Amino acid sequence: MMPRSQRNALALMAAFFLAAPLVVYPVFLMKAMCFALFACAFNLLIGFGGLLSFGHAMFLGTAGYAAAYSAKSWGFAPELAILFGTACAALLGLVTGLIAIRRQGIYFAMTTLALAQMVYFYYLQAPFTGGEDGIQAVPRGMLFGFIDLKNAWAMYGTVFVIFMAGFLLVYRAIHSPFGQVLKAIRENEPRALSLGYDVTRYKLLAYLLSATLAGLAGATKALVFQLASLTDVHWTMSGEVVLMTLLGGLGTVFGPVVGAFIIITMENYLAQLGAWVTIAQGVIFVICVLTFRRGVIGELGNWLKKPL
Repeated sequence: MMPRSQRNALALMAAFFLAAPLVVYPVFLMKAMCFALFACAFNLLIGFGGLLSFGHAMFLGTAGYAAAYSAKSWGFAPELAILFGTACAALLGLVTGLIAIRRQGIYFAMTTLALAQMVYFYYLQAPFTGGEDGIQAVPRGMLFGFIDLKNAWAMYGTVFVIFMAGFLLVYRAIHSPFGQVLKAIRENEPRALSLGYDVTRYKLLAYLLSATLAGLAGATKALVFQLASLTDVHWTMSGEVVLMTLLGGLGTVFGPVVGAFIIITMENYLAQLGAWVTIAQGVIFVICVLTFRRGVIGELGNWLKKPL
């Protein structure tokens, strides 16, 4: 049973994203929801599994390229393009997970970074990705054959449903027996192993689920912007999702959503600063880390004495 504080927070979040398009540019909100789902997927891995990945952008970018290429070159319907992109990210997650999960701590993080860089350079040179130009003018198509996603409101509703479904899936995962075992592994892996849990299998499942949800975010984002580019698979994107998670609150349910919204808002409204955007982000991040050690939502939950 979801605690009352979390039910209220969920209702508030849903109401915000339903009402916000009336006063805020819908494309900005769709971008925020895509990255919020990406951050939730990452938080599942690090916040509850204790696994720090520096290569999560490879799943976001892979799904984006797969969805964009299948929609533009093969004529896939949007729902099939999104499913195909998500499946490609899941497959990549399985392959890279079997390699990376053999290591722990900083060695795991460095392995994921190395694998992500290999994927990045492959996409840089692969003919179907368009190199530095990316895959442009991706058709949104007709969802289920009758919902025209060229309509901004239809696209927004689709992104909202995908985001909420992904968020609730993460919530269910972390509050299931599977999630409790993940927390036990995070807190004391040798003890979880001594209790008879197959630690490697649980970590691989967490990695795979996180990669799949990150892919869902990437495939959806490719249709929203009708573009798949190298930006989404670059190592800086992996660093950005770490920032979103830490800023919102590591290991909290709603923290990644708030962190993603803050970062996307900063990027949008500080764009006129040019190259100084990253410096401004760094300063704000340092201030937040010093002020909110548990992240924005972590500190709020601690102040209210309620889980968020």
